[in-house]
Amino acid sequence: MPPAACPLLPPSWDVPQVFRKRLGEKPGRQRVMNADGHLLLVLHSPPTSDHEVREGRLFWRAPDGKWTPGAMRHGQSPVDELLDEYDRALDELQQALADADESRDYFDMLNRLTPLVRALRNAHRVLQDAREAVPEDRQIILLRDRAYSLARAAELLHDDAKHGLEFEMARRSEEHSAAAHRMSVSAHRLNVLVAFFFPVATLAGILGMNLRHGLEDADKASGPWPLLAVLAGGLVGGALLALFVTRKPR
Repeated sequence: MPPAACPLLPPSWDVPQVFRKRLGEKPGRQRVMNADGHLLLVLHSPPTSDHEVREGRLFWRAPDGKWTPGAMRHGQSPVDELLDEYDRALDELQQALADADESRDYFDMLNRLTPLVRALRNAHRVLQDAREAVPEDRQIILLRDRAYSLARAAELLHDDAKHGLEFEMARRSEEHSAAAHRMSVSAHRLNVLVAFFFPVATLAGILGMNLRHGLEDADKASGPWPLLAVLAGGLVGGALLALFVTRKPR
């Protein structure tokens, strides 16, 4: 297979032909390839909101220890710069966790953290395999240790978000349970009042209670004021009844 036939590796990379044969059109899972003193690390960028898409990042280490592509900053390896991207993603999620106050916030965080944790674990495994392939390269040891620290930080952040979601769900469940209990108590009180006044209301409806009480003459003499006074008394009684029905149980 000619070098240009592999779409993932630039033709200018002087890598063993076996690397080009083993790579397909997509990067696939994170892994390390080792041949003739050459290492090819197949890693992934930090996952985006579209978890199904994995952006591959390939890093070639020549037998003399030179990494390709080169790092943007002097003194760093390109793999270090990839780990910097993971570090920034974790910082953003840490701030999102501090600002989270609803179950939806925690759920969104878990959706973002789950693929991030998985990607960092796999990146640590790849760097461990690279360290075993080139045990004398201290830079790979440092990269592996940093990947482990980032993976552990992501796991702890995932646990914190999971605990936050569980706490929020438990708090909401307690609130709903308390509201349901208050509603059941209020319904019971209303049922007691209905049962207490039901015989009186039934007898009044059957026999009639149009008794003379003197307010007829007062209404003729004072206009609507007696009616308004009775209405006000009824409203006050209704307010007191509402307080009785809706008061919190001891």
